[in-house]
Amino acid sequence: MAKYKSFLKALAKPFTSKSSQDPNEVDLEKLAAQEQKQFPFEILVAATNNFHPTLKLGEGGFGPVYKGKLGDGREIAVKKLSRSSAQGKKEFLSESKLLSRVQHRNVVNLLGYCVHAAEKLLVYQYVVNESLDKILFKGDGGGDEFDWKRRYDVITGIAKGLVYLHEEAHCRIIHRDIKPSNILLDHKWVPKISDFGMARLYPEDQTHINTRVAGTNGYMAPEYLVHGHLSDKADVFSFGVVVLELISGQKNSRFNRDPECRSLLEWVYKLYKKQRISEVIDPRIVSSADPHQVVMCIQIGLLCVQSDPKTRPDMSRVVLILSKKPAILEEPSRPGHPGTRYTLPRRPTAAAAVSASSSSASALSQSFGSTLNSTASASATATSTSDPHGKRPMTY
Repeated sequence: MAKYKSFLKALAKPFTSKSSQDPNEVDLEKLAAQEQKQFPFEILVAATNNFHPTLKLGEGGFGPVYKGKLGDGREIAVKKLSRSSAQGKKEFLSESKLLSRVQHRNVVNLLGYCVHAAEKLLVYQYVVNESLDKILFKGDGGGDEFDWKRRYDVITGIAKGLVYLHEEAHCRIIHRDIKPSNILLDHKWVPKISDFGMARLYPEDQTHINTRVAGTNGYMAPEYLVHGHLSDKADVFSFGVVVLELISGQKNSRFNRDPECRSLLEWVYKLYKKQRISEVIDPRIVSSADPHQVVMCIQIGLLCVQSDPKTRPDMSRVVLILSKKPAILEEPSRPGHPGTRYTLPRRPTAAAAVSASSSSASALSQSFGSTLNSTASASATATSTSDPHGKRPMTY
């Protein structure tokens, strides 16, 4: 009997062992799973050396973030929310308690919170590596390390994190400020969505909620920026901007390459319609880029930033597309910007969609010196076979 029990333990060991995990990460997960998540203010003051300027990691629209170390050695990031925030203490506490239950590989864990007099603080898991913003837009853009494969993995990881927040978490959460500086990359380049200082819980039975506008210029959806209409499609729009920034290596809010285009989004759309998408690609990733994936991601990005929120895909559909081989997608309409009126694009025929996608892939493949015709033809054949009536291109 003893030998039999030993055999069962040995058999189960590969499924229960955590030796490959970072011990610090395991501890943080346990801490986040505890019921008590309110930190005493004195603990955070000590952890951050009284919020010393040298420990400041950065500052967003809703307050600065400091690095800290707890008494047991755990590293944390502490965000001090702006005192001008209109959110009351009761609302802050209830939302913080709910957000601190968020647990996902692609989301930075909110470990807890603190309310002290007029101070409202959020305590996060500290992620060792830099933010996507610093890696992509400063210095050499990550050099050879931040090649196309890593950028594609970052796109996929952010998408999975948003699916969790929108559809899989205990309550639907709209982040409201998806941007490269709120995407942290750990030591394995795994992207983690951070900074829930502006997040809003989203009722299951409502299409949108009206709220005070808060976000970052260049990433806010037009319907939210102009009218205060907030839905998960606002996060989808922000995600689309980040995708196009990752592909082009350019920041939307600082775009000035084309005087005819008021934003990076319009410039990418213009080149996409002219079948010159090879000009969109960041020169630093041309040698490592997969043309099929690049074309697909440009289309995904443009679909996500369409002016009408109803035409933007859900994040679950985006993840499904990214997890499969490139397929024919519907043609995106013009990107949204403040003052945009919602205009539904004409639904293309299957032949038109196949032609546009094949032309884009061919143009890009010529730039990269590779041949995509066979795969494009295969996609076209698969699409026409799946939809024999030719009413619309195959979509996920």
